[in-house]
Amino acid sequence: MSQNGARTLRLEIASAVEMLDLVQLVTDHVGHAAGLDDDSVHWFGMAVRECVTNAIIHGNGSPSSAVSIEFTTRPAAKPSELAVCVRDQGPGFDPSRLPDPLAPENILRTSGRGIYLMRQFMDDVSIERTSTGGTEVRMVKRIRPGESEAKLR
Repeated sequence: MSQNGARTLRLEIASAVEMLDLVQLVTDHVGHAAGLDDDSVHWFGMAVRECVTNAIIHGNGSPSSAVSIEFTTRPAAKPSELAVCVRDQGPGFDPSRLPDPLAPENILRTSGRGIYLMRQFMDDVSIERTSTGGTEVRMVKRIRPGESEAKLR
């Protein structure tokens, strides 16, 4: 779908970890189609996977809920930005209350780094509670001119 100089792809999945491989396939395809090089597609995919995993496990917590993933390239013809919006239907949370994953007491924890990683791999990340309940995470990856061509040289 193309509107306002943007192209958008919407994906709604059941809140099940088994759906992550499908999300990864779509994410990789969208990243390549937008013009990201292989390394950028990898890190973009890691950020989206972390986000969707959080929505499934921590956000919804129930397979009867859905997770919505929306990919938008701007402008549509030759994108300079790839945005992703992930929404869950859970109770929402306050991101300022998350423990610091780099604090000494958290270094050996097996979880708690997803949002930190998303912020490292993307150019912009915002997290908000939605008015209808749930959490909406918006992430942006800028596409630098000639990014994919530079890798081919």
